[in-house]
Amino acid sequence: MRPTPLPGKALKLGNTLVIADLHLGYEVSMAREGFYLPRVFREVVGRLKSLIEREKPRVLVVDGDLKHSFVPEWREREELKAFVGEVLPLVSELVLVRGNHDVGTLWLRELGVEVVDELELGSWKLVHGHKLVEGERFIIGHEHPAIRLRDEVGALVKVPTFLMGEELIVLPAFSPWAYGNDVLREIVSPFLREYDLSDAKVLVPLEDELLDFGRLGDLGRVLSSL
Repeated sequence: MRPTPLPGKALKLGNTLVIADLHLGYEVSMAREGFYLPRVFREVVGRLKSLIEREKPRVLVVDGDLKHSFVPEWREREELKAFVGEVLPLVSELVLVRGNHDVGTLWLRELGVEVVDELELGSWKLVHGHKLVEGERFIIGHEHPAIRLRDEVGALVKVPTFLMGEELIVLPAFSPWAYGNDVLREIVSPFLREYDLSDAKVLVPLEDELLDFGRLGDLGRVLSSL
Protein backbone atom coordinates (compact mmCIF):
# COMPACT_ATOMS: atom_id res chain seq x y z
CA MET A 1 0.00 0.00 0.00
CA ARG A 2 1.32 3.42 -0.97
CA PRO A 3 0.64 6.05 1.71
CA THR A 4 -1.13 9.11 0.33
CA PRO A 5 -1.08 12.35 2.35
CA LEU A 6 -4.29 14.35 2.24
CA PRO A 7 -4.87 18.11 2.70
CA GLY A 8 -6.98 17.45 5.80
CA LYS A 9 -3.95 16.36 7.90
CA ALA A 10 -4.69 12.69 7.23
CA LEU A 11 -2.93 9.81 5.50
CA LYS A 12 -4.67 7.27 3.28
CA LEU A 13 -3.44 3.68 3.02
CA GLY A 14 -5.76 1.59 0.91
CA ASN A 15 -9.11 1.63 2.69
CA THR A 16 -7.64 3.01 5.92
CA LEU A 17 -7.53 6.66 6.99
CA VAL A 18 -4.89 7.62 9.58
CA ILE A 19 -4.79 10.75 11.75
CA ALA A 20 -2.85 11.58 14.91
CA ASP A 21 -2.80 13.87 17.91
CA LEU A 22 -6.36 15.10 18.37
CA HIS A 23 -5.73 15.88 22.06
CA LEU A 24 -9.43 15.95 22.92
CA GLY A 25 -10.08 17.66 26.24
CA TYR A 26 -7.17 20.07 25.85
CA GLU A 27 -9.37 23.03 26.81
CA VAL A 28 -10.44 21.24 30.00
CA SER A 29 -6.81 20.70 30.99
CA MET A 30 -5.95 24.33 30.31
CA ALA A 31 -8.94 25.53 32.34
CA ARG A 32 -7.60 23.61 35.36
CA GLU A 33 -4.44 25.69 35.02
CA GLY A 34 -6.37 28.97 34.73
CA PHE A 35 -6.25 29.35 30.93
CA TYR A 36 -9.66 29.49 29.27
CA LEU A 37 -9.86 28.55 25.61
CA PRO A 38 -12.87 28.16 23.27
CA ARG A 39 -14.02 24.59 22.75
CA VAL A 40 -13.08 23.22 19.33
CA PHE A 41 -14.67 19.77 19.63
CA ARG A 42 -17.33 20.54 17.00
CA GLU A 43 -14.69 21.90 14.62
CA VAL A 44 -12.46 18.84 15.02
CA VAL A 45 -15.27 16.33 14.62
CA GLY A 46 -16.75 18.27 11.72
CA ARG A 47 -13.45 18.28 9.82
CA LEU A 48 -12.96 14.59 10.46
CA LYS A 49 -16.47 13.65 9.38
CA SER A 50 -16.03 15.63 6.17
CA LEU A 51 -12.80 13.74 5.49
CA ILE A 52 -14.47 10.39 6.11
CA GLU A 53 -17.44 11.25 3.91
CA ARG A 54 -15.12 12.32 1.09
CA GLU A 55 -12.56 9.48 1.30
CA LYS A 56 -14.97 6.73 2.41
CA PRO A 57 -12.45 4.60 4.36
CA ARG A 58 -13.43 1.32 5.93
CA VAL A 59 -11.07 1.84 8.88
CA LEU A 60 -10.14 4.97 10.83
CA VAL A 61 -6.91 4.83 12.83
CA VAL A 62 -6.00 7.44 15.44
CA ASP A 63 -2.22 7.11 15.72
CA GLY A 64 -1.97 8.21 19.32
CA ASP A 65 -3.00 11.02 21.65
CA LEU A 66 -6.72 10.89 21.04
CA LYS A 67 -7.03 12.59 24.43
CA HIS A 68 -4.89 15.18 26.19
CA SER A 69 -4.98 14.92 29.97
CA PHE A 70 -2.68 12.51 31.79
CA VAL A 71 -5.28 12.45 34.60
CA PRO A 72 -8.59 10.96 33.35
CA GLU A 73 -11.66 12.93 34.43
CA TRP A 74 -15.38 12.79 33.70
CA ARG A 75 -15.59 15.75 31.31
CA GLU A 76 -12.89 14.28 29.10
CA ARG A 77 -14.61 10.89 29.27
CA GLU A 78 -17.87 12.44 28.04
CA GLU A 79 -16.04 14.11 25.17
CA LEU A 80 -14.47 10.81 24.15
CA LYS A 81 -17.89 9.13 24.24
CA ALA A 82 -19.29 11.89 22.03
CA PHE A 83 -16.38 11.52 19.60
CA VAL A 84 -16.90 7.77 19.24
CA GLY A 85 -20.65 8.27 18.87
CA GLU A 86 -20.13 10.73 16.01
CA VAL A 87 -17.38 8.89 14.14
CA LEU A 88 -17.82 5.13 14.61
CA PRO A 89 -21.12 4.94 12.65
CA LEU A 90 -19.25 6.28 9.59
CA VAL A 91 -16.62 3.51 9.44
CA SER A 92 -16.46 -0.24 9.92
CA GLU A 93 -13.58 -0.07 12.41
CA LEU A 94 -12.15 2.61 14.70
CA VAL A 95 -8.67 1.87 16.03
CA LEU A 96 -6.70 3.78 18.65
CA VAL A 97 -2.94 3.22 18.65
CA ARG A 98 -2.18 4.40 22.16
CA GLY A 99 0.09 7.39 22.66
CA ASN A 100 1.70 8.75 25.79
CA HIS A 101 -1.40 10.87 26.54
CA ASP A 102 -3.82 7.95 26.14
CA VAL A 103 -3.74 6.75 29.74
CA GLY A 104 -6.98 5.20 30.97
CA THR A 105 -8.47 4.54 27.52
CA LEU A 106 -9.03 0.77 27.61
CA TRP A 107 -12.69 1.41 28.51
CA LEU A 108 -13.17 2.62 24.92
CA ARG A 109 -13.25 -1.04 23.91
CA GLU A 110 -16.71 -1.20 25.49
CA LEU A 111 -17.83 1.32 22.84
CA GLY A 112 -16.44 -0.76 19.96
CA VAL A 113 -13.03 0.90 19.64
CA GLU A 114 -10.01 -1.34 19.08
CA VAL A 115 -7.23 -0.15 21.42
CA VAL A 116 -3.69 -1.33 20.61
CA ASP A 117 -0.08 -0.26 21.15
CA GLU A 118 0.98 -0.77 17.54
CA LEU A 119 -0.62 -1.73 14.25
CA GLU A 120 0.77 -3.18 11.03
CA LEU A 121 -0.66 -2.05 7.69
CA GLY A 122 1.08 -3.65 4.73
CA SER A 123 4.80 -2.95 5.08
CA TRP A 124 4.22 -0.13 7.58
CA LYS A 125 4.06 -0.26 11.36
CA LEU A 126 1.96 2.40 13.08
CA VAL A 127 3.10 3.52 16.51
CA HIS A 128 2.63 6.85 18.20
CA GLY A 129 6.32 7.71 18.21
CA HIS A 130 7.06 8.59 21.82
CA LYS A 131 9.30 5.54 22.22
CA LEU A 132 11.32 3.40 19.84
CA VAL A 133 10.15 -0.08 18.91
CA GLU A 134 11.54 -2.73 16.59
CA GLY A 135 10.63 -2.57 12.94
CA GLU A 136 11.69 -1.22 9.55
CA ARG A 137 9.12 1.29 8.25
CA PHE A 138 7.03 3.44 10.54
CA ILE A 139 4.18 5.93 10.53
CA ILE A 140 4.14 8.06 13.67
CA GLY A 141 2.55 11.09 15.26
CA HIS A 142 3.75 12.65 18.52
CA GLU A 143 6.18 15.13 16.94
CA HIS A 144 3.53 17.65 15.77
CA PRO A 145 5.96 18.54 12.94
CA ALA A 146 6.01 22.13 11.71
CA ILE A 147 8.27 24.63 9.97
CA ARG A 148 8.63 28.39 10.42
CA LEU A 149 8.08 30.63 7.40
CA ARG A 150 7.89 34.38 6.85
CA ASP A 151 4.61 35.83 5.59
CA GLU A 152 4.21 38.72 3.16
CA VAL A 153 4.83 41.34 5.86
CA GLY A 154 7.90 39.59 7.23
CA ALA A 155 6.28 38.02 10.30
CA LEU A 156 7.23 34.47 11.26
CA VAL A 157 4.42 31.93 11.01
CA LYS A 158 4.54 28.28 12.01
CA VAL A 159 2.75 25.80 9.74
CA PRO A 160 2.10 22.08 10.32
CA THR A 161 3.63 19.63 7.88
CA PHE A 162 3.88 16.02 6.80
CA LEU A 163 7.37 14.54 6.70
CA MET A 164 7.30 11.83 4.02
CA GLY A 165 10.40 9.61 4.17
CA GLU A 166 11.08 6.19 2.67
CA GLU A 167 11.27 4.51 6.08
CA LEU A 168 9.52 7.04 8.32
CA ILE A 169 6.39 9.14 7.84
CA VAL A 170 5.54 11.75 10.46
CA LEU A 171 1.94 13.00 10.61
CA PRO A 172 0.89 16.55 11.45
CA ALA A 173 -1.23 16.98 14.55
CA PHE A 174 -4.96 16.97 13.79
CA SER A 175 -5.74 19.27 16.74
CA PRO A 176 -6.00 22.99 15.89
CA TRP A 177 -4.41 23.73 19.29
CA ALA A 178 -1.21 21.85 18.40
CA TYR A 179 0.80 24.66 16.82
CA GLY A 180 3.64 22.28 16.11
CA ASN A 181 7.30 21.73 16.76
CA ASP A 182 9.76 23.31 14.32
CA VAL A 183 11.66 20.22 13.18
CA LEU A 184 14.44 22.36 11.69
CA ARG A 185 15.30 23.64 15.17
CA GLU A 186 14.54 20.83 17.59
CA ILE A 187 12.94 17.40 17.67
CA VAL A 188 10.84 15.57 20.22
CA SER A 189 10.35 11.99 19.03
CA PRO A 190 13.25 9.52 19.37
CA PHE A 191 12.35 8.31 15.88
CA LEU A 192 13.55 11.59 14.37
CA ARG A 193 16.88 11.12 16.12
CA GLU A 194 17.15 7.54 14.85
CA TYR A 195 16.17 8.14 11.20
CA ASP A 196 17.78 10.53 8.72
CA LEU A 197 14.93 12.61 7.31
CA SER A 198 17.05 15.03 5.27
CA ASP A 199 15.59 13.51 2.09
CA ALA A 200 12.03 13.45 3.44
CA LYS A 201 9.49 15.44 1.47
CA VAL A 202 7.95 18.37 3.36
CA LEU A 203 4.24 18.79 2.58
CA VAL A 204 2.18 21.55 4.16
CA PRO A 205 -1.54 20.66 4.34
CA LEU A 206 -4.03 23.40 3.56
CA GLU A 207 -7.80 23.12 3.47
CA ASP A 208 -7.94 21.64 -0.03
CA GLU A 209 -4.36 21.28 -1.24
CA LEU A 210 -0.85 20.25 -0.22
CA LEU A 211 2.10 22.59 -0.71
CA ASP A 212 5.34 20.80 -1.59
CA PHE A 213 8.37 22.47 0.04
CA GLY A 214 10.85 19.93 -1.29
CA ARG A 215 13.29 17.93 0.83
CA LEU A 216 13.74 18.74 4.49
CA GLY A 217 17.53 19.06 4.27
CA ASP A 218 17.36 21.45 1.29
CA LEU A 219 14.65 23.50 2.96
CA GLY A 220 16.72 23.85 6.10
CA ARG A 221 19.69 25.14 4.13
CA VAL A 222 17.56 27.66 2.24
CA LEU A 223 15.83 28.99 5.34
CA SER A 224 19.08 29.26 7.30
CA SER A 225 20.54 31.43 4.57
CA LEU A 226 17.70 33.98 4.64
